[in-house]
Amino acid sequence: MTEDTRTNQTRALRLGVAGPVGTGKSSVIATLCRHLRDEFALGVITNDIYTDEDARFLKSAGVLPEERIRAVETGSCPHTAIRDDVTMNLIAVEDMERDFAPLDIVMVESGGDNLTATFSPALVDAQIFVLDVAGGGDVARKGGPGISGADLLVINKIDLGEHVDVDVDQMVEDATNARDGNPVLALSRKLPETTQKLCDWVRGLHKTYASGGHTPKDPGPMAPHHHAHDDGHEHGHEHGHGHEHGHTHTHSHG
Repeated sequence: MTEDTRTNQTRALRLGVAGPVGTGKSSVIATLCRHLRDEFALGVITNDIYTDEDARFLKSAGVLPEERIRAVETGSCPHTAIRDDVTMNLIAVEDMERDFAPLDIVMVESGGDNLTATFSPALVDAQIFVLDVAGGGDVARKGGPGISGADLLVINKIDLGEHVDVDVDQMVEDATNARDGNPVLALSRKLPETTQKLCDWVRGLHKTYASGGHTPKDPGPMAPHHHAHDDGHEHGHEHGHGHEHGHTHTHSHG
């Protein structure tokens, strides 16, 4: 039986975790691994442009056996390998599933990108988009395909709200309004009741997926956007992918 013809009962649920740099994507994955590893057979694929830093963080945290955490070095804009050409990640996921079969859930962490980064439904079955209060209370209401269309939006590090002058309740309300009733979760790894809600959401998703009741959805194409990096020079380039994938990049490596 080929990968494409395997049923939901035999193929792992593939769960993407995306969001801007520093919002706590790796922390969300670590939390899920710690709380769910005794219930589900898990694997993790991380994405970084030139390093395996996120994978090393998760390995050092001891959240899973090291061999179940693998890094993909994209060598290009983080979103490219999760949406434009998912080949590297798809191979990594399929290899993980083959090597440790049967797996229940494989989590794929995007490299940190901006608010428009979304996973292709050809790569993941569902996706979590992570914001954090330190990014500003107005971020959620500004919207974008990740915020509005992901299966779950996480507002992370809510324990820091008072320290960064962010009204967490208002941020959650704005996020809920931007998502037309789709779920929003206020999260802090220091607040057990919030991590329990996150784990319960994943449990429910897996149950629906395993029963054949989950259909992957596309949050929408990426919008024109700007990257700012810190290595001293700028350049711009365009990707013309036809139909929904056409978009322009201006990279600021400086």
